[in-house]
Amino acid sequence: MVARSNRVAPTTLFLRGQMVVLLSNDDGVFSTGINVLKRFLSEIAEVWVVAPDRERSAASHSLTLHRPLRVKQVEERVFAVDGTPTDAVILGVNKLLPAKPDVVVSGINEGPNLGDDITYSGTVAAAMEGTILGIPSVAFSLALGGYRNFAVAAKVAVSVVKWVLSRGLPEGTLLNVNVPDVKDLSHIRGIRWTRQGRRVYTDYIYELRDPRGNVYYWIGGFPVDDDPVLGNGEDTDIAAVKQGFVSITPIKLELTDFGALEEMRREEIPLEELRG
Repeated sequence: MVARSNRVAPTTLFLRGQMVVLLSNDDGVFSTGINVLKRFLSEIAEVWVVAPDRERSAASHSLTLHRPLRVKQVEERVFAVDGTPTDAVILGVNKLLPAKPDVVVSGINEGPNLGDDITYSGTVAAAMEGTILGIPSVAFSLALGGYRNFAVAAKVAVSVVKWVLSRGLPEGTLLNVNVPDVKDLSHIRGIRWTRQGRRVYTDYIYELRDPRGNVYYWIGGFPVDDDPVLGNGEDTDIAAVKQGFVSITPIKLELTDFGALEEMRREEIPLEELRG
């Protein structure tokens, strides 16, 4: 068990100045996606893995504030955190790594994070936390199909990470990358820079009963991407992945709607109405 007050000693590779990647996810430290990605990224950088000790999908950007966090060292430079993806990145950057990493990478998620998925995604949230901490950050997801080909997604990730390491990212911006699930890399049609699409889910809430007769609920549903009202045009992440392209969407931490702000500044809400 690693005490929260201790730092891990720097490795020889770190001291030699090799590029350092902090790798996290929301599927857990033992998931296929993170371990395949670790193997491929290790060819270009020193990789430190700090990830939840179990699946924390749809954890979004949640923090653990009402109980202590525990960290277990699984192997050299691999740590399991009994918290959220955000917890893992905060601990990795501020406590477990000997110095600030060059890039935070999250994934490879077992399933897409397209459109409105990003508001729920723990995968994207891990990259978001890296961005908040001032580190270039990228989230990777595999739009699972019949192949479960994480190796293809990992090869794409290596190329994108190398690009980010050489170019950097605008302050306050992270990249959300979705890779089609194809037989091999030759079936990827290319890479598209995309905007966030619209994705909603059929509203299925299952009402069930446990063996003692108590009612419980299970939230489910399937994505609805083809509704014309959603307006998922050719320039969206959803359209790109459906057509066999890698989608890369720049996401800003700044959530202000500046167009609406300028319009609303021309309006006045009388204080009397606020007082009721």
